[in-house]
Parts: sequence; structure tokens; C-alpha cells
Amino acid sequence: MLKTERLSGERSALRSPRAATVYRALLDAILDHRLAPGTRLPEDEIGAVYGASRTLVRSALEALSHEGVVHIEPNRGAMVAHPTVHEARSVFEARQLIEPRVAAAAAERAGEGDIATLAASVEAEHAALHADEHRRAIVLSGAFHIAIADIAGQPVYAGFVRELVARSSLIISLYWRRREATCGSPAHGALIAALAAHDAPRAAAVMEEHIADLVGGLDLVEREARPASLADLLGG
Repeated sequence: MLKTERLSGERSALRSPRAATVYRALLDAILDHRLAPGTRLPEDEIGAVYGASRTLVRSALEALSHEGVVHIEPNRGAMVAHPTVHEARSVFEARQLIEPRVAAAAAERAGEGDIATLAASVEAEHAALHADEHRRAIVLSGAFHIAIADIAGQPVYAGFVRELVARSSLIISLYWRRREATCGSPAHGALIAALAAHDAPRAAAVMEEHIADLVGGLDLVEREARPASLADLLGG
């Protein structure tokens, strides 16, 4: 699995390296869909799994709540977020506004090393799809988009993209209706070509079309969450 740091920046709210470890492990489990939307996240159970105090677990959960992938209810505790259809549309509308601009900026800055890194990411994504590892393909796809944001050299936008990608993973887990929704289409290759040619307008246009196609791959109808126990999930 990809390093979680590629998918989300470290949060200053984390109180210690131990809390950061719990944060990354939980985020990995959420993005890999081992923890489904709606899954309860009791602090004592998580602490027992990772050998961490409830204070450290709470810090990790608060950081995940800031990312939008965990929802904390007063007096009820934390659960994996369950995005509604309205929230799903809002997330992808935000991506359509932000990511074309980010792609254009990346096209102006991309170097040979950046292009090679993106190409390797796409190769790994396609390999995951061909092996029917759809969860891993979704994670790799998100990492590809975050890598473009990093290349753009705009930290504020990169932070937005990280948060939106994390939320998008949950949305895809609920509303994904076709294989191509994981980005296993020619779009990523076209984006690499535009970045390699330093063609900012083309990069923006391809990204805009690509995000629209992702939305087209989702069946945006409300569904009930299917909560799961932590017992057999966090170790997977």
C-alpha cells in the first residue's frame, strides 16, 4: 500500500509520534475500505489494537475528523464518515474547480523526474486493476492526483486536493458503479502527456473532463451504511 503521507499531510493537532502512527493506520484502513462508511471507532478498542492510550487515539480521531473522513458525534463517539449524495456532488464540484487549475500549474513546473514518478504510479494503478485489486487501484488513483498537486508547488491547493481525495475514496466506496470509476481510463496518461509537454491549457482541459467522467462513473443514489466490527478489520 502507498504511504499514507502521500494521501494526507500530517496534522499539527497530533500530540505525539504515537498518535501519528494510529492516525496513519486508521487512515490506511479507511482509504483501503477495510473500515466501511458508518463503522464505529471506539477509542478503547482502537487503543487495544495499537497499544495506545485513549488520549492518543482521540488525537488521531480528531485529526481524521479534520480531514473529513471521520465524523465525531458528541456523547456517541467517532465513526467513519458516511457521505450523502449531496456531499458527494459537492466534493466532486470542488475538485472540478480546483484540480484543473492545479494541473495547469503543474504543467508549468513538471520535470523529467516528476513525469517518471507519475508514469510509475499509473503503471501500478493499471496493474492493480488487472489483478482485480480495486481498493488498491482507488488508493493509487488518489495518490496520482495528489502527486500532480505537489508538482504544482501550491501548498494550499495541495492541502485541498488531499482532503478532497480522502473524501472521494469514501464516496467511491459507496457509489462506485463501474470499473472505470477508479480512474483506470486513458485520462491519467493524457494528463502525463500534457504535463510533459508543459501544455497548461491542455492539462487543465483534460483534468476537467476527467473529473466529470469520474462523476459519471458514480451511481449517486442514497444507500444505507453497512457498519462493521473493528475486530477483523484493522489488522487486515
